[in-house]
Amino acid sequence: MGSHTLQSKGAIALIIVAAALAMFMSALDGTIVNIALPTISSDFGLTTSTVSWVSTIYLLVSAGSLFLMGKLISVAGYKKIFVLGFLLFTIGSFACGFLPVILESFPLLLVSRVFQALGGSIMIVIAPAIISNYIPEEKQAKGLAVVMMLASLATALGPTIGGLVTEYLNWSWIFFINVPVGIFAVILGFIVFPKESGEKKNTMKGFDGVGAGLIFVGLAALLFLFSEGASLGWTSLPIILSMVLAVVGIGGFIIREHKARDPVLDLRFFRNPVFVIIVVINALLFGIFAGANYLLPFYLQLIQHLSTFNAGLVLTALSIGLMIAGFISGQVYMKLIGKLKYLLMGGTLLVAAGFFLLSRLHPWSGLGIVITGLALIGLGLGFTTVPITTMIIKSAPQEKAGMASSISGLTRFAPMTIGIAVFNVILIAGVKYLAGVNGIVSKPPANIAANILTTGFDLCFFVGMILAVALFILCIFISEKTLAKIKETMKE
Repeated sequence: MGSHTLQSKGAIALIIVAAALAMFMSALDGTIVNIALPTISSDFGLTTSTVSWVSTIYLLVSAGSLFLMGKLISVAGYKKIFVLGFLLFTIGSFACGFLPVILESFPLLLVSRVFQALGGSIMIVIAPAIISNYIPEEKQAKGLAVVMMLASLATALGPTIGGLVTEYLNWSWIFFINVPVGIFAVILGFIVFPKESGEKKNTMKGFDGVGAGLIFVGLAALLFLFSEGASLGWTSLPIILSMVLAVVGIGGFIIREHKARDPVLDLRFFRNPVFVIIVVINALLFGIFAGANYLLPFYLQLIQHLSTFNAGLVLTALSIGLMIAGFISGQVYMKLIGKLKYLLMGGTLLVAAGFFLLSRLHPWSGLGIVITGLALIGLGLGFTTVPITTMIIKSAPQEKAGMASSISGLTRFAPMTIGIAVFNVILIAGVKYLAGVNGIVSKPPANIAANILTTGFDLCFFVGMILAVALFILCIFISEKTLAKIKETMKE
């Protein structure tokens, strides 16, 4: 048990509420804003490419800061970082809704989003870490299951809440609604976290600031590359520069961390082959999930002619499946210690089955096949991501829990952007090949023949199925005994 492990049921419940609130708000903000971008664009007279920076800058700053925030937890402690995260997020949210409107300044919206993103980055990392530090080991999987279920619920509800708020109030309120929740979370943070002892050995002395800068630049450049590559052109100067920065930043970070006395990320995690396997599985699962979640609204609206609201309702099948399976996996985790790979194998097979159904879509397909496919993918994600997150966090020594949590957060967060970009490239390439017309990529999706567009979707989902099968094979090589050796490695 960690040095701050709680035993009181009430205290444990409040810690889980705090962790769930952090994950819920960070996940909600990742999906609630996009639907308001056309309105923001109209209010400020901006092009779509310019207004997209409202989402892009949040993504780049959040991802680039994850490892730094994981390190700060070990230095400043859980309570201080939790409160700091929600303070930054709340102040940033208020500034996003207030300053750009009062001063009629779009750049101020972007600056405010930076503060919000720094807070969001802390919230992504802190949620699993506090479960690991304060919750008894036998209850950690259940706690993480609650956290992950609420994160999936927030992801599903984000577009609906954003649409309703933007339509019936105005876009500023998608930021203002964060403020009372943030204030409550700050108060909760002061109340629920026990006093931390002064025994911390970690300080900022010797902190690898260069390494933190390198990984920030590298990850931000990598995600910019994938998020903007299709719109700017993969051979455009900004994208080529991003490729160079990504290679230099991430490569330089790896070299630097091997030599650093107090590294931002302890690379000894990756000496363990099973740790690498579960990280790869987690990343690919979230990548193909994001790709499917991105493409299906186009299929539902352009081919099935559903409204935006009804398409959103269909997509909730995935989140419902994820919540159900996440709850079940949290309940059975401790009973399956030593046999967890079989739970993961079952989960990846469900994901593969879901993608198989989606790869059989036609313009005349009923919604039943879409809902069933989404539900299977959701169930599979619930049976895999909750155990994997728990395994990643529990594999680390207590003093490295923040680092492990940042790895878990990054393998959920970054692959979603990459997955969307990859699926988009596959769709465009497939449609272009099927149509046999070089100019097809310049046409809006609505102007492409339904059967050609559907076949392009099918190709993407078939790739998703192949990747899920590959993940099933990877699960065979998972050994919990080998994973447990990380703690021994860290002591060397």
